[in-house]
Amino acid sequence: MADSTTIDILADFGLTRQEAVIYSEFISHGEMTGYEVGKETGISRSNVYSSISSLVEKGALYVVQGESSKYTPVEINQFTKNRIEELTRKALYLKKHCPKKIKAADGYITIQGEKNIRNKIREMLEKTEFRLYIMASADIVREFEEDLKKLIETGKKVVILTDDFKLKGAKIYETKPENGQLRFITDSAYVLTGELTGSEHDSCLYSGQQNLVAVMKEALKNKIILLDK
Repeated sequence: MADSTTIDILADFGLTRQEAVIYSEFISHGEMTGYEVGKETGISRSNVYSSISSLVEKGALYVVQGESSKYTPVEINQFTKNRIEELTRKALYLKKHCPKKIKAADGYITIQGEKNIRNKIREMLEKTEFRLYIMASADIVREFEEDLKKLIETGKKVVILTDDFKLKGAKIYETKPENGQLRFITDSAYVLTGELTGSEHDSCLYSGQQNLVAVMKEALKNKIILLDK
């Protein structure tokens, strides 16, 4: 049976966890009947056939005609390619037909869960126009190294307070942030602060409130002054 990470990623492609388990069995074994799948997975017959029907609809399985119904998996690269292309078409439709974006609120927003926090960081990096300040451990910073390189290549100012990390073109101050600590300021306009440890319980505060931005900027400025001594 596939590992939990594979199941989680398949779920990101629109499959339920049960469907992901069954699809992974097809990928491992090839052509199978519903009975054989149930025997391999321990999933009840009714749930197996319900999931198989859904997998056929979602483009993960093909029906093989014969004396007894068999199914064969769509190759994994083709399945993921098809899903990405389908979602891209839908994303373009939504971009064209959804109500126009209103100005983002400048209040305080809580971002829960490590995946959502990482997505917010990437969004902030993509929207950075002038400068970026980060204080985080090197493990966190390395996750976004390619995004940081792109900012530097386009002339954006990048200042990083971290431990054991080098990046050409960035101003780096050697320090040791607390485990999971994250301080993130873009364009002196938006701040993301909290913890990123890899847990679903991670939480960060995001805001465009200038009072909070000013406090965060002052704290990082004071930290930089101390590190410069």
